[in-house]
Amino acid sequence: MLLSPQAERNWESLCEVLEDILEDQSHKQLFALEIGSGTGQHVIRFAQKLPFVTWQPSDIKEECLDSIKAYIAATHVKTVLQPVLLDASEPWDKWAGVSRNSCDVIIAINLLQYSSFKTAQGVFSGAGQTLKPNGLLITYGVYAVNGIISPSCNEVLDEELRKLNPEWGLPDLDVLRQQAYGNGLRLERMIEMEDYYKCLVFRKL
Repeated sequence: MLLSPQAERNWESLCEVLEDILEDQSHKQLFALEIGSGTGQHVIRFAQKLPFVTWQPSDIKEECLDSIKAYIAATHVKTVLQPVLLDASEPWDKWAGVSRNSCDVIIAINLLQYSSFKTAQGVFSGAGQTLKPNGLLITYGVYAVNGIISPSCNEVLDEELRKLNPEWGLPDLDVLRQQAYGNGLRLERMIEMEDYYKCLVFRKL
């Protein structure tokens, strides 16, 4: 199993956000797709705290898929499906069998800053197709606002990401808002988190 220290630090605050957002739907069974599940630590914790949600983890890396499988086996969670290989930059109909209007929630944690713009476009395009009406796309990460990155620690992070891959870097909030609008979603909430991170909550109209 892979271990992410950051995932261990932030899963609880993320879970509190999810509990707050989904509280009014806790009387029914929901289906959630996590894009870029990474180690699998988040989805396992979410499943333990939100038993009314069935989770579909996914990732583009085989080592992450193996780690997710190991966490599922070790924790015996019943509401996490086996992970699927999913490349969000691909058209939504190639998203490992995820069908149109099938998801109540789509979550992407720390994905967009480690991805190309094509992947960001794919996330919003896919969400527009696979979310149910009133479904939610929730992204967590660090963002630029109107092309401005602040404070200085976020500028350093952006520079480091672009050194690793020129296509990576902090996505701009207004660009994401436009991507959402073009795919039938609107930004409903922006939740300030620790260390200048934010949760963006988009709703499908």
